[in-house]
Amino acid sequence: MGKRSKADSIIENDNSAAIHATKRSKTIYPGVYFIRGIVSGQTKPEPIYYIRYRRDSRQIEEKVGSKSIDDMTPARANNIRSERIKGSQPSNKERRETIKAQKQAQVNIWTVDKIWQEYKDTNPKIKGIIFDESRYRKHIMNSLGKKELRDIEPRDIDLIRNKLLKSKSQATTKNVLELIRRISNFAVKRHLCPGLNHTIHMPKVNNIRTEFLNEEELGRLWASINQDTNIQAANLMKLALLTGMRRGELFKLRWKDIDFKRGFILIKDPKGGPNVVIPLNDASRMVLDNHPRDSSPYVFPGRNGNQRTDINHQVNRIKKRARLPKDFRPLHGLRHTYASLLASSGKVDMYVLQKLLTHKSPFMTQRYAHLHDKALMSASSLIGDIVSKVSNHDVID
Repeated sequence: MGKRSKADSIIENDNSAAIHATKRSKTIYPGVYFIRGIVSGQTKPEPIYYIRYRRDSRQIEEKVGSKSIDDMTPARANNIRSERIKGSQPSNKERRETIKAQKQAQVNIWTVDKIWQEYKDTNPKIKGIIFDESRYRKHIMNSLGKKELRDIEPRDIDLIRNKLLKSKSQATTKNVLELIRRISNFAVKRHLCPGLNHTIHMPKVNNIRTEFLNEEELGRLWASINQDTNIQAANLMKLALLTGMRRGELFKLRWKDIDFKRGFILIKDPKGGPNVVIPLNDASRMVLDNHPRDSSPYVFPGRNGNQRTDINHQVNRIKKRARLPKDFRPLHGLRHTYASLLASSGKVDMYVLQKLLTHKSPFMTQRYAHLHDKALMSASSLIGDIVSKVSNHDVID
């Protein structure tokens, strides 16, 4: 191989430079020269201009452009050289270093999307992550995902809140806003970046709502369930009524969590609490004995055998056929009906009902206390009937 010239070396180290180059040619301007080469997209050789100058005791030599692509001329190249010498323009190397630093800084920017990914990677098994992922993608990602937390203004949160309240419940709105706050708190706790610079005001949610089906409504619902062709939705609703299990607990229920031999169901992480066991009653056993079972570990699997995340369409169809009230929530309402029926029977005390419902505190169970009290009042009134009957007979001293 022949000896390479300095010009050849310069050309080869520049991606946009000529493939073939000739020797240097001087111009009328000191420190400005050109070579003739073929630049990208061209077929004929043309002038490619370079400048040489000293700055901070360093000799710098760099390309400033070609005739066809950059409309470069000797005069323009000389002006660029003058600006470089004065330091009013960075050299190509300095510009590349600046761009590199900017890209590196971009990598270190913690956007909401990036924080959310870090949150999931750090907490892969956190309770409710499937539902949080759905909330994030539907309601947060498009509006806040590319922003830094410090750039999120109260107005951004207000837009999300108002949009949700137009079509979603206050509870759903609160869950989405709570997720945004949790993401911010996570970033601060992990020292990733500063958090939100304002407080998110949560909508007030009244969760003390008891839904109860009377005997006629319950009869219509049971008939509607048995008529439905979707066995997953039908049996899931039956189990909700017969066990009082929560919607999420039914979605997470695996076959291995059911002990048919000893007669119990293991509920994992009920409302964030410790695992609990509830009885497998005969009616629930019958439903599960006749329920289809495939390769999925879940009793009520979703798409591709994975954990189910939604069944609203199917259960609402059953609800509509049964002509139930519009505000009756098919699954949560059946849990309330289960509790109400037991409380009003007078045969189950509040402590036992609390355990069956897996309430961590008796406070939530107290919503059914009035039904229990009515049953006790009814039982107590029996003494009046007994005494009344006795008083109608003569008492012999």
